[in-house]
Amino acid sequence: MKLVLASASPRRRELLDRAGLAHQVIPASVDETELPGEEPTAHVARLAAAKADRVAAQCPDAMVLGADTVVVLAGRIYGKPADPAEAREMLLSLSGAVHEVLTGVCLVRRDPPWRDAWVCCSHVRFRRLDDALVKRYCALVNTLDKAGAYAVQEHGELLVESVDGLTSNVIGLPIEEVRARLRRMPLVP
Repeated sequence: MKLVLASASPRRRELLDRAGLAHQVIPASVDETELPGEEPTAHVARLAAAKADRVAAQCPDAMVLGADTVVVLAGRIYGKPADPAEAREMLLSLSGAVHEVLTGVCLVRRDPPWRDAWVCCSHVRFRRLDDALVKRYCALVNTLDKAGAYAVQEHGELLVESVDGLTSNVIGLPIEEVRARLRRMPLVP
């Protein structure tokens, strides 16, 4: 069955490639604005489903994978920073703390109908950061296209003390869970 990734994320594409899952990319354009009072888990679940459903409408015979990842600290969602100043602010606020990385995942096939959706959570402990280290990290990594302004796979050793949970989830897609759920999918008649 054809797998379609409803995301332009190069990290998700790379994780699928490394897992040996051939796929096509058709990015879904959805409004990622947080709804008033929306909990972080509900937020990523809603966005993953919206992305998958939008692309599944175009590709009814394919398995479509939608995903959305955010960083959460004390109930606050950290998406992608708007500018370098916000990226530095995000990184300093995560300093010395444990935060959650939530990825909403939605697999959808329209014909025959099948759906599986879930949220994966990993906990990340940051080292104590200072302005000089944050400035150094920002010079090495494009922080503007990453939730929470960091990438564990790109000089993450400068920031991250430990990860409790799937590192692939922190990168942007819990690939181990995706593979397991695709294996459990009923065969198409």
